[in-house]
Amino acid sequence: MSSKVYDTAEHAVADIGTGATLAVGGFGLCGIPDALIAALANTPVTDLKVFSNNCGVDDHGLGILLSLGRIARVTASYVGENKEFARQYLAGELEVELIPQGTLAERLRAGGTGIPAFFTPAGVGSPIAEGGMPWRYAPDGSVAIASPPKETRVFGEKRYVLEEAITADFALVHARLGDTDGNLVFEKTAMNFNPLAAMAGRITIAQVEELVEPGAIDPGRVHLPGVFVQRVVHTGPQAKRIEKRTVTASEGADR
Repeated sequence: MSSKVYDTAEHAVADIGTGATLAVGGFGLCGIPDALIAALANTPVTDLKVFSNNCGVDDHGLGILLSLGRIARVTASYVGENKEFARQYLAGELEVELIPQGTLAERLRAGGTGIPAFFTPAGVGSPIAEGGMPWRYAPDGSVAIASPPKETRVFGEKRYVLEEAITADFALVHARLGDTDGNLVFEKTAMNFNPLAAMAGRITIAQVEELVEPGAIDPGRVHLPGVFVQRVVHTGPQAKRIEKRTVTASEGADR
């Protein structure tokens, strides 16, 4: 078997082409595969379709690709910290599918486990199920593309909506620890979406802060087995960003 280890992030993402679909890990600014995103930004790839919890901020994470005009469509559950995202969406430059956070997580997990679709109560009785949510605006502010209605069904006298699984051409994820076989360990909040994004990718690329040999990680500590990971890049410690800084003035300080 050939090695899963790639020498650079640039080498690992080199075959991601225009129009590719990407499942990208990260929760807020935690556990973002920043080195892989930066490497992708240095290629001419465009028209990307992204599945991610959020789209970073204006100067970090997926926000970098967004500001370069490389992303055509985003499926996400939270986008509130990115002004450029809002501008592109309202100007009709970006297609956006907003879905409940738990639904996004389960759609990614289902894609990784071979489940084509599932029923959930989340969104029943709302535009999530009934359709009509604006996916893309026209330049004049009218709705160019609206979400279609989804199938609903009653189980035990309660109505549920059908949600389809997500699979992607590539997945980009960040792990604190990994071995050369692709077994990964995630840290704290980075656990929220990185394992699920990794499962949904046909080719999953993991950047790891610390890379060890097989057997160095206690099997009981492994959060994601290497069967889901095709490429590993050792990128070293990741700088921690603060998404929102709130400061309280000390007593007696000038206001």
